[in-house]
Amino acid sequence: MAKPRTKKRTHVGANNPKHQAPASRSAALDPKSMVIRIGAGEVGSSISQLAKDVRQVMEPGTASRLKERRANRLRDYVTMTGPLGVTHLLLFSRSESGNTNLRVATTPRGPTLHFRVEKYSLSKDVRRAQRHPRGGGKEYATPPLLIMNNISTPGADAQSAVPKHLETLTTTIFQSMFPRINPQTTPLKSIQRVLLINREPASDKSDGSFVLNFRHYAITTKAAGLSRPLRRLNAAEKILNGKNGRKGGVPNLGKLEDIADFMIGGENGEGYMTDATSGSEMDTDAEVEVLEDAPRKVSTKARAARENGDDRTEDDDRVERRRVKLVELGPRMKLRMTKVEEGLCSGKVMWHDHIHRWYSNTAQRMILTFWRFSRFIYSHFHFLFGMAFGERRII
Repeated sequence: MAKPRTKKRTHVGANNPKHQAPASRSAALDPKSMVIRIGAGEVGSSISQLAKDVRQVMEPGTASRLKERRANRLRDYVTMTGPLGVTHLLLFSRSESGNTNLRVATTPRGPTLHFRVEKYSLSKDVRRAQRHPRGGGKEYATPPLLIMNNISTPGADAQSAVPKHLETLTTTIFQSMFPRINPQTTPLKSIQRVLLINREPASDKSDGSFVLNFRHYAITTKAAGLSRPLRRLNAAEKILNGKNGRKGGVPNLGKLEDIADFMIGGENGEGYMTDATSGSEMDTDAEVEVLEDAPRKVSTKARAARENGDDRTEDDDRVERRRVKLVELGPRMKLRMTKVEEGLCSGKVMWHDHIHRWYSNTAQRMILTFWRFSRFIYSHFHFLFGMAFGERRII
């Protein structure tokens, strides 16, 4: 009998067993997104790579293997958002003048945020500029932690250059793109990435610009208060005690006569090797205390001490100080909001950057022109005003 066909290109996880456990209710309700290039053959290779990088940022709740065609239109994607459970659309496009645009739309009825991508850097460019780049691991198995800074302006209202409801709407849309995090139940190991959206402060209060900086980082931790040789020995011990038993992290001590040669550093072997003398980075990063949750073998003495209520020593031993560091993954984007539409890429314009500026500048010019004209009329024909109001002048 012939072997049944298995689709591997279009079906992710085709080799998985047929009978799988159903997904949890929280995972089924998590937001899903699609990053699309509108006009796939016209945006260029750089914008195509930028769209792929943004898909990695939105992992795992995004269509990472989406293939756009030149004949596809926006309505084709909108039609499939309902059956697939897609909640957000991120649309990259290029205008006739060469500007790169990004639209963030909420399905099925909007609203839609329009951004102009003023500057951007691809993930490969960010990694190329780093000395020790990071990426390609298990960071993308869980969604990133969203951090929004300086989005709301203190004292803003509906009459401000950037109204209060626009700031609230932007915050709500970006927060709804990622699943919610419960600090009491979410394990720390599941948070491996950070998405930072920072709003640039306006130079002038009357400036109605809304500019966001888009950054993507990976969270790395290492033991604090240890030198580089001790960290390597600690990592080697964890690898040897693990299930795999790999020896790739064990330092090579074959050419040394004693382990003291490995631990002692400095000139002529004098002095203890620390982070300052070993050439590694200084201890300037934030340090946190983490409770180790790995299972341990409890001895008879420790079990007796726990039964007596004296488990303070064991808890102190399990608390470990870790140094937290952020490594940028990319991409970088500088987004300037141009307008907000009520519907899905259509409908009433709720806010427009250029029209708002035009109206404000036009009103200022009209007021200034009227004031100058009134001063001119009063200075040259003030006697007419005096005669009109019954004032008499003695000559």
